[in-house]
Amino acid sequence: YSFTNAVTEIKVGPRATVYHYRIQQQSDQSFHVGTQEVVLEHGSTYASVATDLGGKLTRNNLNVLMADEECSCMLNGVYVVGDSQHIDNQVIIDHAKPHTTSRELYKGILNGQSRSVFHGSIIVRQGARKVNARQEDKNLLLSDQAEADTKPAFWIYCDDVKCGHGAACGKIDENAMFYLRSRGLDERTARNLLTRAFVTEVIDSIAYVPLRQHIDHLVMSKLQNWIGDDYTT
Repeated sequence: YSFTNAVTEIKVGPRATVYHYRIQQQSDQSFHVGTQEVVLEHGSTYASVATDLGGKLTRNNLNVLMADEECSCMLNGVYVVGDSQHIDNQVIIDHAKPHTTSRELYKGILNGQSRSVFHGSIIVRQGARKVNARQEDKNLLLSDQAEADTKPAFWIYCDDVKCGHGAACGKIDENAMFYLRSRGLDERTARNLLTRAFVTEVIDSIAYVPLRQHIDHLVMSKLQNWIGDDYTT
């Protein structure tokens, strides 16, 4: 057993760009709490990809403050959990100034009796005109006992903004399975191909190629361990 309580503070200066990639693959008996505080100054950009594979109980707090105009952030995450793992992502983007942009995409694959929680809050302050924000959380359930709870939320105190959000939870598309089976793939291969494709969008957003390949290998290795499991029970 282990407990981790990590805090990361990032301040992005004017016109600067920060790419922040995080991998969590602790043991299935560990408890992990992580907090990230990010402040963006004029014209700056912050792009992050969070990968969560391990931990018995994981809680991630990500708070981003748009402290000046013309700044932007892109927050992506992928989590693959099974057995009785619990992953909780709490994300807050605070558009305190006008002419700011945010994009948020989290995708999870859940197996066994695992559970995920996603609570994303986007705040648009009074006077923060021309904000453009989009938030999505999507979950693929490979087991009837897996549970995904998602709550995207907006707090908008200004007109003249463009904001949207979406959330989805479901199983593998049977029509897609039928299509691949009709092209000669066996059920196991088709299922794993669709599962892998589900998270490819997030993994491909990693700009640093060696790290992208490494994370792809880690994710696919965990999915590979589930081959032969009965995903429908």
